[in-house]
Amino acid sequence: MLKTIIQDIRAVRKNDPAAKNIIEVLLCHTPLHAIIVHRLSHVLYQIGIPVLPRFISALMRFWTGVEIHPGAKIGKSFFIDHGTGVVIGETAEIGDNCVMFHNVTLGGTGHHRGKRHPTVGNNVLIGTGATLLGPIKVGDNVRIGAEAVIINRDVPDNCTVVGAPGKIVKLNGKRVNLKLPRASYQRGDENEERNELLTTEPVAEIIEDQFSKL
Repeated sequence: MLKTIIQDIRAVRKNDPAAKNIIEVLLCHTPLHAIIVHRLSHVLYQIGIPVLPRFISALMRFWTGVEIHPGAKIGKSFFIDHGTGVVIGETAEIGDNCVMFHNVTLGGTGHHRGKRHPTVGNNVLIGTGATLLGPIKVGDNVRIGAEAVIINRDVPDNCTVVGAPGKIVKLNGKRVNLKLPRASYQRGDENEERNELLTTEPVAEIIEDQFSKL
């Protein structure tokens, strides 16, 4: 864990030009505090300790403005800039070397249990105010623009996504204008009963319906 925390500190120095020195980073970079404490609460959550991991998470939300459920899995060198309003759900997974700005949500689309939050690959940047909902998959080397909305859609590797609803505007270095593909769980890649449950989530249906009218 110590090695991972050191990598998180280095990620701040790498990505934040306002981080003047290591002392300033450790004392003043509150999103880093949230990440470090999450790594501890995640261990407690994994070994089955009740209540305490959630209580720690709640304290850090109050202190830093960053809400990370202790069940979320986060890779090495994770960097959150500013942090206020970030929400990362229980079954979310984030790969290595990812950058996230404030007011980003990795959320679910309903009340069912099991996998219900996004899985984010390696080397992904998620811009301010972006909303990713459902057990979607975001590939490696992806950039998601500010205020983008991605609901029940997968994001392929090596692309840039912008807009609400999100669309691909760059893929493998070339400018394009493509719709995002349906999420893999909606294409029959997983258990059919689970697919039926997820694809009929009322929250997702309402949001997608509203965007279709824009």
